[in-house]
Amino acid sequence: MQHIPPLWLDPETHLARRTPDHPILYFSPRVLHHVAERFQAGFGGLVTYAVKANPHPAVLSNLVAAGINAFDVASPAEMEAVRTASAEAVMHYNNPMRSREEIDAGIKYDVASWSVDELSELEKLHAVPRSKEIAVRFALPVSGAAYDFGSKFGAAPLEAVELLKRVAAEGWTPALCFHPGTQCEDEAAWVEYIHAAKRIVDAAGVPIARLNVGGGFAANRDGEAPDLERVFSAINLATQEAFGAQRPQLICEPGRAMVSESFTLAARIKGMRKGGEVIFLNDGIYGGLVDIRDMGLPGRVEVVNADGQHRQGERRPRVVFGPTCDSLDRLPDGLPLPEDTRTGDYVLFPGLGAYSSAMSTQFNGYGLSDVATVIELSGQQPK
Repeated sequence: MQHIPPLWLDPETHLARRTPDHPILYFSPRVLHHVAERFQAGFGGLVTYAVKANPHPAVLSNLVAAGINAFDVASPAEMEAVRTASAEAVMHYNNPMRSREEIDAGIKYDVASWSVDELSELEKLHAVPRSKEIAVRFALPVSGAAYDFGSKFGAAPLEAVELLKRVAAEGWTPALCFHPGTQCEDEAAWVEYIHAAKRIVDAAGVPIARLNVGGGFAANRDGEAPDLERVFSAINLATQEAFGAQRPQLICEPGRAMVSESFTLAARIKGMRKGGEVIFLNDGIYGGLVDIRDMGLPGRVEVVNADGQHRQGERRPRVVFGPTCDSLDRLPDGLPLPEDTRTGDYVLFPGLGAYSSAMSTQFNGYGLSDVATVIELSGQQPK
């Protein structure tokens, strides 16, 4: 008989009844469904999910249940995870650097769309059926993101023109794709990319069926939910202005923005030093808090005691270390925690569904592996 895990009311209830001494992620399928529906209702095209953000089986299966059945994959392991979640799922292989073995796997898994950003990589795809789509990935020096991907992937526009010509000449379905960079809060980045895509199409003389506008949609970091609808509207308007009657179908591939809000991470305070100025948690940058190291401190942190009650004291900034013996295991300084925080309390980090469990290690015997399903996440309603 299949084991069905319990469904808890909220993290506070679980913490009070179980008092776990290990870090734990709380997952709310309801929140994930809400965000998936928001993307599908607001974005004027095909919504895919970037599996790299969180490949947990519960995430993939719930996205399929919410109507998402196209996925951006970067490896054969992600392809297998998607196929387990849905036998009919459509896969887009948008990691443009692949080994020959990875290409063979993509063909076996019947990948529908492939991206390229360099001629030698296109030549490696000679065995890909000509019925498939190949999207030329290009990059621009635009700002607006926490960090951009252009230094690693993406052809310059003139190179993209030649690649697009070659894709069409070889008989694949030609497309274009780009990525404005992670946690992009400026819709002007998408607008600039879309107009550049039209210039590439015109210079190549090759019409495209689809334009993938990437991920990069911002997730909630400081308590204010990003205005995704403003970005959707800007993308739609720019596409109409640039392409007019030759408007291609749009594709997006949110990862962080899709899954972040559906998870809250709880880490327990192992000990405190220097009058509470320095705090040691049972999770850190080698575990589920790795993304905080790169993205900065979140603005929505709560502390609850072992009874599940929220600490209400005035907040002051603390130095926070993780549990390993490595002194680099340290969050950016200044995490504001209530004055009455005590050893044994739990620090709740909302919005950690992306790049938490996906990047967690088991260094020093610590790590993030436990997921509990809840109805509500600390009483927060999705925005």
